[in-house]
Amino acid sequence: MIISNKKERTRFMKFLVVGIISSIVDFGLMNLFTLAFNLSLVLSQAISFTVAVLNSFFWNRYWTYPDSRSKSVVQQLVQFTIVNVVGIAIRTPLISWLDNILFKLLDNLPFPPLPLSTMVISQNTALAISILVVMMWNFFINRFWTYSDVSNKPENLNLPSSDVQKEELT
Repeated sequence: MIISNKKERTRFMKFLVVGIISSIVDFGLMNLFTLAFNLSLVLSQAISFTVAVLNSFFWNRYWTYPDSRSKSVVQQLVQFTIVNVVGIAIRTPLISWLDNILFKLLDNLPFPPLPLSTMVISQNTALAISILVVMMWNFFINRFWTYSDVSNKPENLNLPSSDVQKEELT
């Protein structure tokens, strides 16, 4: 669907841009809370995740899926939140598990000390991997549930109908 449909590829690319912006918010807040306020990794990432989700919802609603208007903003926010609650349920144990593995791996490297602490590197790498896993979950579930009211038909208005049908089949 994404590979062969230009409209869906564009949506996916917009979703990725929104995801990058939200990831910057997520990383920034997680590091602020863990390094400046000394909160635990799990609590810090839960707060940063929540703020990033709200940021992501509004960008996706108004930029990625501007044609999704048959559902109310409240209904879509609830659906988006449910998808992201499942996402954080995937992410929370994953980030903790990955952080433990990466910390032990980095701590045992026979190389000179790294420019950043092992803890900072392991936590941020664990967060990055977790974000990628949850991003794929979020895109597909949101596309087919939260934003299910948008068309996935190509926007080839200048082509004769037989050409549009041919393109839909490919």
